[in-house]
Amino acid sequence: MNKKVVLGLSGGVDSAVSACLLKEQGYEVHGHWLDIGLGGRADAEEVAARFGIAFSAGDIRQELEESVMGPFRRDYLAGRTPLPCALCNPTVKFPALFRYAEEIGADFVATGHYARIVVDEGGEAALCRGAHRNDQAYMLARLPRAWLPRILFPIGGYEKTRVRELAREFGIPVADKPDSMEICFIPDGDYAGWLEAHGATPPPGDFVDRAGNVLGTHKGIHHYTIGQRRGLSIPAGHRLFVSEIRPQDNTVVLSDGSDLMADTVWGEDLNRLAHLAEGEEVTVRLRHSKAETPARFYPEETGGRLELLEPARAPTPGQMAVLYRGDRVLGSLWITAARRIIPESV
Repeated sequence: MNKKVVLGLSGGVDSAVSACLLKEQGYEVHGHWLDIGLGGRADAEEVAARFGIAFSAGDIRQELEESVMGPFRRDYLAGRTPLPCALCNPTVKFPALFRYAEEIGADFVATGHYARIVVDEGGEAALCRGAHRNDQAYMLARLPRAWLPRILFPIGGYEKTRVRELAREFGIPVADKPDSMEICFIPDGDYAGWLEAHGATPPPGDFVDRAGNVLGTHKGIHHYTIGQRRGLSIPAGHRLFVSEIRPQDNTVVLSDGSDLMADTVWGEDLNRLAHLAEGEEVTVRLRHSKAETPARFYPEETGGRLELLEPARAPTPGQMAVLYRGDRVLGSLWITAARRIIPESV
């Protein structure tokens, strides 16, 4: 393989430091900025010019609408809680980088994710967690296994604070630029407002308890997710949580939270990144958080079942279950259902 690499150059600190590290390692770096219609190209061009990196731009607005934004809307309207970044990586972002790599004859693509590609004893490339607590391997768990040998994550072995230090040492012009914390196409984080601006949304409806008693009025099911406590505005003698979202009758079920724990999770569309034996004990992350749960995995048709060895709180349809063996990502499923542990008093 040659040492020509297409780097997703966003204009942020992480991709800029990645560019410098790749150059130090002898790669011929081609920065490729992906246009989603919200600007930001100037910072990416400035980084490329500062370090003598070839620069190009690609328009991914149509692919983002079809593969990510459209499903995002449909999931919320169906009472699910989508995970657009995990969907974008395999369907939009990395395909765009690989397409440009094919155009210019580059063997590798790279991004500024905090994850690692590690070659195991058998010579197979494995997706692994980043070396520090700012790990982003979870969001990459839908990437096809066949792509891994051609992917580079230059900052995967660094802590975020060290990446900031490197940015200053390299003289990167965006060294102190704030991190982007929200979904790229909803930079203000107002999901409900974005949904309302991009098509019809469900009307207000009833908050109910498990017995069907009406507790109040909700603003529309797209405002809520399983386990949510804030923003309910329902007076009660104890804290209330969203326990269930029922799009079929436009109701949102509230409880005291004691019915949110689950002992089994089902998922669909298994993406295998390593061998998974039936009944194998793994650890699983059920949302983009640090919490992990030991579980046993059982394949079922195109998906699978996770028997949790410790109960987990609020597994949510539309989110992703990512399976690990130590630091290695074994695969992922889209969560479709969970079996709750319902106390007799609920």
